[in-house]
Amino acid sequence: MTRSRPGIGLVTGVGRPRITTAGLGLALLGAIPLVFLVIFFGWPLVALFDRAAGTGDGAGILTLWRRSGAGPLLVFTLAQAAASTVLTLIVAAPITWLVARVRFPGSRLFLVVVTLPFVLPSVVVGMAFRAVFTGPLSFLPAALGGALDEAGPSLVPVLCAHVFLNVAVVVRVVAAAWSGLDPRLEQAAQVSGAGPVRAFTTVTLPRLLPAIAAAAALVFLFCTTSYGVIMVLGNGQLHTVETAIYTEGVGSFHLPEAAALSVLQIGVVVATLAVVRLLSRRVPGNRAIEQSPIPVRGWTRIAGVLTALWAALWLVVPLVVLALWSVRPAGPGSWTLAGYRALGAEVNGMTPLASAAMSLRTAVVAAVLAVVFGLAAAIVVARLRGPLREVGELIATIPLGVSAVTLGFGYTLVFAGWPSALANSWWVIAAVQALVAVPLVIRIAVPALEQVPAGLTTAAATLGARPLRVFSTVELPLVRRSFAVAAGFAFILSLGEFGATSFLARVDTTTLPVMIGTALNRPGEANLAAAMACSMVLVVVTAVAVGIVEAVRPNAGALL
Repeated sequence: MTRSRPGIGLVTGVGRPRITTAGLGLALLGAIPLVFLVIFFGWPLVALFDRAAGTGDGAGILTLWRRSGAGPLLVFTLAQAAASTVLTLIVAAPITWLVARVRFPGSRLFLVVVTLPFVLPSVVVGMAFRAVFTGPLSFLPAALGGALDEAGPSLVPVLCAHVFLNVAVVVRVVAAAWSGLDPRLEQAAQVSGAGPVRAFTTVTLPRLLPAIAAAAALVFLFCTTSYGVIMVLGNGQLHTVETAIYTEGVGSFHLPEAAALSVLQIGVVVATLAVVRLLSRRVPGNRAIEQSPIPVRGWTRIAGVLTALWAALWLVVPLVVLALWSVRPAGPGSWTLAGYRALGAEVNGMTPLASAAMSLRTAVVAAVLAVVFGLAAAIVVARLRGPLREVGELIATIPLGVSAVTLGFGYTLVFAGWPSALANSWWVIAAVQALVAVPLVIRIAVPALEQVPAGLTTAAATLGARPLRVFSTVELPLVRRSFAVAAGFAFILSLGEFGATSFLARVDTTTLPVMIGTALNRPGEANLAAAMACSMVLVVVTAVAVGIVEAVRPNAGALL
């Protein structure tokens, strides 16, 4: 049911519309995140477009794309994203059924297991599947893309890593829609003689198609902008548009070509994001995952156990292998804690423990910034109606339209020639990480604000309470747990951010994900052991944080 809220402060009469005090306050509140967005998002993008258009040799953007091999890069980027999306839908299908339709002991813990891969740093996921395909699955021939060696490509590990990362997207989006469907239609079909499979395919599945399509579009978007996974598992032989931006800009210092690739990446991602928004409008509202009380007995028990094993195979085994390989990096029979002892040793001028402290510092500050700006935007969006609501939601989700690597390269152009104390400050890293987390904060906060009964806020306003007091005394107590969840996920995402941070980090501001990438680029078993130990530290911290967030979460609703 659509709720009625006070408008944006427009009072109409015989004359021209007047902007009320509440409307002016709302506009000023919206200006806060808007200024942040313009500075930390718009500025680097303008620098990118300017660099791509104003090359020193007069080459146009088409020439720059030809120089950088943009055509084959784009084809491979889209192809691997499409393949990853199809595989993710297949793997997630039974897990989605279990979450949406079966109530079982430990269901919330199961959701933690499903969610954890999505919020893990991509470089850690790359390390996990590097351990899997150089360990238990090292027997796969290079012809199948399974061997991580110099002989051939490693596409299969990349696809598996993308599945691992994105199963939660499908489960959260589709399960939320599935649990909100009226089961009586499917039951009526079965009473009329249709079997369970036919009833599902003819009644339930058509109603789930919008949610499935929206989830698939999101997975495709995330796989298109995949960076850490390709960098770790690509073995220097697999390149997407995302990794080529880094290679051209940092590795070869071909700034015009990197800028032109960034423009291409922006176009691809914005087009994908437009499809996501279009499909999302057809998906039922963000509802709690209220699992149908199907009795857990007979075939349901067997199917549930098999599904749990299927989920463990894809989502738990890679992390278990990573944990084992962190204490035996040279293979069987070489048990050692050298990697963990190396946490106090310098890697490229900074110890992993110091990098962990830097990661925590930037993540905490980024979470605070993301909550401040994200909640300001969420309050404005929740109160807008009509076309203004559409504009507000579009502006709020704009940061999703550009990859972190593109932003990171844009910042290198912006800060060129700036004083080192400012350009290399860890505050800049925290601000960029906050920008990446703001859309998620808004995505969690807006539905929470809209669930506050309108009668309560209207009554408080009628009694003379100002908007700030209404928010602090009526709305905030009701949605504080959702706000805490938003802050928790902002911290988790900032802790593992790798794409933009890899461009901005310096020796004394290296975060733990960047430290892992640095260790991997250095030869020797000791550096590999240190990278795996650092990865396990991030896995443990992230798992604890996700567990706390799920415990605080008011319901098990969709994250995305």
